[in-house]
Amino acid sequence: MSYMLHQESKNTTRFYPKNLNKFKSKSDYCVCRSSWEVKFCKWADSNDQILMWASEPIGIPYFDAARQKERTYYPDYLIKVIDKKTRLEKVWLVEVKPENQCKPPVVTKGKSRKTRLHEAATFATNKSKWQSALQYCKLKGWTFKIITERDLF
Repeated sequence: MSYMLHQESKNTTRFYPKNLNKFKSKSDYCVCRSSWEVKFCKWADSNDQILMWASEPIGIPYFDAARQKERTYYPDYLIKVIDKKTRLEKVWLVEVKPENQCKPPVVTKGKSRKTRLHEAATFATNKSKWQSALQYCKLKGWTFKIITERDLF
């Protein structure tokens, strides 16, 4: 199955789903910020268990601990799946992230102070986002899942 992709900029690609009946969006494409997100979109679009999927469909308010201010988090994807065993529908809120951004940064020799501070701030921000997403999903009866390269490859 060949998908249409359009490079928007150095860091973004437009992904055009083939199964538009499953893809819910204001446009006929979603913006992917990594090749991993493109891979996830291909999987979501072609997977028979996925009844519906959307890209960055909701905003969740959170307090960014690293920047000390209120912000809004837009998780990458929302998918509605049908469980094969129970035949029940479930909703998942999904974030696609590199595994190294999902755990506290490792201090290694030769890493600059600026890099260490940036990694620490990124992790603190991600942790704040994800805690808010977990609470949001709990209220809705949904599941929040972070998908890394280990899950995709």
